[in-house]
Amino acid sequence: MSNEVDNASTASGSRSMLSDSSNKVENDEMKAFGTDANGMEVAAAEMPKKPASAYVTVSILCLMIAFGGYVYGWDTGTIGGFLNHEDFLRRFGQKHSDGTYYFSNPRMGLIVAIFNIGCAIGGLAWSRLGDIYGRRLALVWVTIVYMIGLVISIASIDKWYQYFIGRIISGCGVGGIAVYSPLLISEVSPKHVRGTLVSCYQLMITLGIFLGYCTNYGTEHGYTNSTQWRVPLGLGFAWALFMIAAMLFVPESPRFLIEVGRMEDAKVSVARSNKLTVDDPSVIAEVEFLAAGIEAEREAGSANWGELFSTKGKVLQRTILGVMIQSLQQLTGANYFFFYGTQIFEAVGLKDSYQTAIIIGVVNFASTFPAIYFVERFGRRTGLLWGAAGMICCFVVFASVGVTRLYPNGKDQPSSKGAGDCMICFTCFFIFCFATTWAPTAYVIVSESFPLRVKAKGMALSIAANWIWNFLLGFFTPFITGAINFYYGYVFMGCLCFSWVYVFFFVPETKGLSLEEVNIMWEEGVLPWKSASWVPPSKRDSDYDADAMAHDDVPFYKRMLGK
Repeated sequence: MSNEVDNASTASGSRSMLSDSSNKVENDEMKAFGTDANGMEVAAAEMPKKPASAYVTVSILCLMIAFGGYVYGWDTGTIGGFLNHEDFLRRFGQKHSDGTYYFSNPRMGLIVAIFNIGCAIGGLAWSRLGDIYGRRLALVWVTIVYMIGLVISIASIDKWYQYFIGRIISGCGVGGIAVYSPLLISEVSPKHVRGTLVSCYQLMITLGIFLGYCTNYGTEHGYTNSTQWRVPLGLGFAWALFMIAAMLFVPESPRFLIEVGRMEDAKVSVARSNKLTVDDPSVIAEVEFLAAGIEAEREAGSANWGELFSTKGKVLQRTILGVMIQSLQQLTGANYFFFYGTQIFEAVGLKDSYQTAIIIGVVNFASTFPAIYFVERFGRRTGLLWGAAGMICCFVVFASVGVTRLYPNGKDQPSSKGAGDCMICFTCFFIFCFATTWAPTAYVIVSESFPLRVKAKGMALSIAANWIWNFLLGFFTPFITGAINFYYGYVFMGCLCFSWVYVFFFVPETKGLSLEEVNIMWEEGVLPWKSASWVPPSKRDSDYDADAMAHDDVPFYKRMLGK
């Protein structure tokens, strides 16, 4: 693609504008000038916006990075089935007086959920790796940690706590992957498709869950020995090795490369991601713009954990946002179905709950494809609001039918097939609403919100909140469902109502903005419900009222009604 640079002198200095004959509208735009450490102006030309077909290469590269999500999804999809495998029960369960095996609620909760504690620890512990060695090497390291945990778990013979320890270590690896996969994607992908490509991380999670369900079904019906659970665990090695090999082909974050002084490599990375030549004016301008921002952050000193709680630059507000969004993603109740799906559908009278789990996996995976379109077409904020509203409706029906219609003659009598079918149907509707909105968008928002100097730490803390809630729900769900059964659905419904309100008042729209522009929007204090109409400084005209974006005298109930 040919580009020409038109230079026009102004009173404040010279500016450059990128023009492209095949995409005139987008390339006539011009970003504002920044200043470097020496006070010199640095132009940040607008990257040419190309048709979707032009981003095939970078999309494939980002899918390779996103494969880290597959590793997590694989664990989620397999662990629920392990609990019902005969050999797994016999080795790690407890024995009734009549000789049958079972898992007590504490042991079941620990085996399922301790993985998430490991993830929280790993995400926080490895948060410095990416700043020191780069995002790619950090991903290699944490994947190796995951493999070490797999070895310990597979080697378990009859001691449940050995398997337990292996899951903690595997979790430490996956926790690091959950930080660096979305982070690297957000830093190498063009802003026009950044939301879509970060959403691919969630797409790979759903693929892992689905294939994990399928593998469980195959080993459950084909074997009666330890192959039932050791084969799915062993396949984790294949996925981990693929992840490590993929890091040989993907570009390193240009922001990291600039930070360590590798300017030429940063140009190569930006050019590769945007499918341009290294000497293209927009590539050079983009690298200079990023370098100016990084230099300004470097002058502020090295970042520490305490900076996440500083109100300067509204970093504290972003930290709260990240933690809340990741926590509320868990409190939607999605993992109630993913972790304990086989047990839930046994309760509604299905003879082969593994088959239903596969159906859930298919719905979850298929629904993520429209999600990667919705996140750029309709935006982050809109998707979260509609997703929460849809899931509220689904839980109202699911819980109400479970409480009032599932056992018409008492729990000691067979359940109602019609009621069970209705609950499964609305479970699928729920998963569709979750997979198209909250599942990918929570990662997109967190990957876009933090300034570079604290980005890895901010993402680590936010995603650690996700893992902790994941653990709490995984561990306590057996106890809660044992006490209140399907009334549990009303708990999640209440959490979703709170989620809708929180998103409306605190989550800004970041669709179509560069990471640097997102940072400016936060610093200007733009009100979330006005953020969709916010204009970056470089594109404002003389009539634009920036102050009005940070103030609103309309009563809150009118804001919620769109008035």
